[in-house]
Amino acid sequence: MTDTHPEPHQPSSAVTRAMDDPTPTDAISPRENDTPSTAARKRSHIVPTNGHDRGASEPVDAAALTQALHSVEGDVQSRQRTPMGSPSRKRQRIYGDRFIPNREGRDLQASFSLIPDPPSPATPSKSKKRTPHGELHFQRNAAFSPTSHSTTINDPSRARTPPSNHTSTSLPPASLTPSTPHKNMFTYMSPQHHRNGSSRLTPHGTPGSRRSQRGPNMDPNSDLYSTSPIHFDSQRLLLSPKKTPRAVSKVPFKVLDAPDLADDFYLNLVDWGSSNNLGVGLGSCVFMWNSGTGKVTKLCDLQDDIVTSVSWIQRGSHVSIGTSKGLVQIWDAERCRRLRTMTGHTARVGALAWNDHILSSGSRDRSILHRDVRQPDQWLRKLTGHKQEVCGLRWNAEDGQLASGGNDNQLMVWDKLNANPLWKLTNHTAAVKAIAWSPHQHHLLASGGGTADRRIKFWNTQTGTCVNEIDTGSQVCNLAWSKNSNELVSTHGFSQNQIVVWKYPSMTQVASLTGHTYRVLYLAMSPDGQTVVTGAGDETLRFWKCFNKRERNGIGGEGVGSRLEQWSTIR
Repeated sequence: MTDTHPEPHQPSSAVTRAMDDPTPTDAISPRENDTPSTAARKRSHIVPTNGHDRGASEPVDAAALTQALHSVEGDVQSRQRTPMGSPSRKRQRIYGDRFIPNREGRDLQASFSLIPDPPSPATPSKSKKRTPHGELHFQRNAAFSPTSHSTTINDPSRARTPPSNHTSTSLPPASLTPSTPHKNMFTYMSPQHHRNGSSRLTPHGTPGSRRSQRGPNMDPNSDLYSTSPIHFDSQRLLLSPKKTPRAVSKVPFKVLDAPDLADDFYLNLVDWGSSNNLGVGLGSCVFMWNSGTGKVTKLCDLQDDIVTSVSWIQRGSHVSIGTSKGLVQIWDAERCRRLRTMTGHTARVGALAWNDHILSSGSRDRSILHRDVRQPDQWLRKLTGHKQEVCGLRWNAEDGQLASGGNDNQLMVWDKLNANPLWKLTNHTAAVKAIAWSPHQHHLLASGGGTADRRIKFWNTQTGTCVNEIDTGSQVCNLAWSKNSNELVSTHGFSQNQIVVWKYPSMTQVASLTGHTYRVLYLAMSPDGQTVVTGAGDETLRFWKCFNKRERNGIGGEGVGSRLEQWSTIR
């Protein structure tokens, strides 16, 4: 084998001219570095080479070189035909690798109001995926090159390297002008957007964003244009007219003297009957006051006994009287005649309650007796559940339930005439005298505790649960529901001795009435439901107009309520 030396290769005329010419061309001298200035310096030092210097390199194809030159010239001509930006701009912003926000002449609050609402995270966005900042910046700058620099052949391997920025005398096309990077130093996010889990908001929007569709915020009630630190919603609430509460007179329209009216928490000495007569027990006597005529009538005098309770039948003129000796008497108020005297208790009878022809009595002997006034028997059924004196007793005629309260802090609910209680409610921490059934809702019972309790509780007697309660701050002596509205009135003891009208179920105070100098132990309501009378140890009876008249819904004349309307006023 012999060594074969290749003959020296003679370059073509085109290549010879390229080597003889000291000015480099783009096709032969591609950029060796990303920095054009460095590449230019390297190209300026290229010296002609001969065939021996090329060594074993491949020969240059003249046809391929000519085709490459034609493609480069066509690319340059197409770039020259591209519309350029307006040359009227006085200053071109130059952005480097470091973002410095320009806040000159910018209203950040107004910019924030123009931010488009971001799409919901659950709804896929139809907009094109946002290109990362570095990649977008490179694509915008790689789309054009200043004409003063040499062009290069498109090389896929070099397209990934972002070129460096250079100052140019002419502006690029407006659509290709690099914009401020979207990585803002300041971001804005409202609490509502934060709760919705929306992405970060920036004060800049793209040309195709929803801001261009929505436009500027033209709402004059927007917080953007408010000069007050209070939001418009709060201003509207503060400036709205206050709802006027129902007017209740704070002064009683009538005051009657009641000498010898006992100051005893466990007694019930005042009651207002359906015949519009007010019965009051004073010492050993019972007096009646007719609200229509203003006439006072002495019903009875027990001589050697003391009146401890008074109660009118629901319909009619019969009134029952309990005495300190444990007797229960029934009187006819129209004829002022005693009809019957019943025994059974061994101590004073402090509570009486009617349910049609059934009369129930609660005594200090801790028992409750059911009596049928139509029968000759003294009592029909005896209930023994309380451990101390029974001081509160109320029938619910619609549901057939009896509620009893005692000095043992217990509230019991009895079903009809059953001997065993339906519910034993022990939530109160003091004696339970104040008891009232709601005439507006079935199985709703209100009860009030004494000095150590001071609370009004509301019970659902169908389930035996407490549905509402409120701390009144003073001893609760009596309760009564309004017949015309869903309200109730309570009387209290120390320290203010007040009468309070409550709105149920919110338990907001409609009115607080004062005037008594002793605890308000007695309470009764007129047949029309507009007036309440209160009695106290100061030996006075005070009449208050607490509730409005019942709306008759167009029913008038000689209707059901016409008989009661003739007693609707008390002189």
